[in-house]
Amino acid sequence: MPLYQGVHGDEVVEPDGVGEEVCPVDLERQGQIGEAGSILHDDPRLVGRIGGLELHNEISAQQASRKKWSHVDYLTSLIAGEAASRWDRSIQRRIILARFPVIKSLEQFRWSWPKTINRPAIQNLFHLKFISNKENVIFIGGVGLGKSHLATAIGYQVCLKGHSVLFTTAIDVINAMSVAQAAGNLKNELKKYLRPELLVLDELGFLPIDKTGADLLFQVISYRYERGSIIVTSNRVFKHWPEIFNNDSTLTSALLDCLLHHSETILIEGNSFRMKDRIEALN
Repeated sequence: MPLYQGVHGDEVVEPDGVGEEVCPVDLERQGQIGEAGSILHDDPRLVGRIGGLELHNEISAQQASRKKWSHVDYLTSLIAGEAASRWDRSIQRRIILARFPVIKSLEQFRWSWPKTINRPAIQNLFHLKFISNKENVIFIGGVGLGKSHLATAIGYQVCLKGHSVLFTTAIDVINAMSVAQAAGNLKNELKKYLRPELLVLDELGFLPIDKTGADLLFQVISYRYERGSIIVTSNRVFKHWPEIFNNDSTLTSALLDCLLHHSETILIEGNSFRMKDRIEALN
């Protein structure tokens, strides 16, 4: 599967020459579309004006000549090609910055394996309405049931639609913020988790979290409340979440309040897919 990805908050820098008076080029006088492309490519003021178009593209010029395109049609084709190329590069950057451990898709998911799973609800999530509504999604289920697979697949789809994503584990967030706090750089580290339109917090509950870690994770979740979407995967149902957060019922209640106010919870039940072969052998 091709790897794509993108940057959040890229600055757009105007190329040199923008705002300068550009002398018109008499394309008709040149007589050939290929020559028009050459003239535009050789004029630095025009190149500055239109960016990195490959106006000397021989294939485009030959196609234009063969189909007897007008100069306007030829330039329109070049600009459309450049726009598509820039979009592809932006998607590539977004996926790289999302830091997915692997790329997953919904088509790869084995629907037949879990004993309980709400397939229509999951498929509906891929319309990504929850992103525009700044809502959250929580996947709850045992190990090996595809929670991380689905979270990754949704995140990948979000990238393909031009949105920013960051995939990480809950423990990695806590560790990174603990280091930043000790270095007096907590504010900047927090911004990293507030900036993406979608933050995926994987494996919440797999390892215990002390009070300091719970406080740091709460900051991320509370600051993102109604500002950006979160996907959480956890192996524990909500009533056991205080055990995750050092048995701090007050903090857990506040965290769940922020997380669940605008959210959808998907429960997945069954045996671990990673144990599939062993289970089938025993049967």
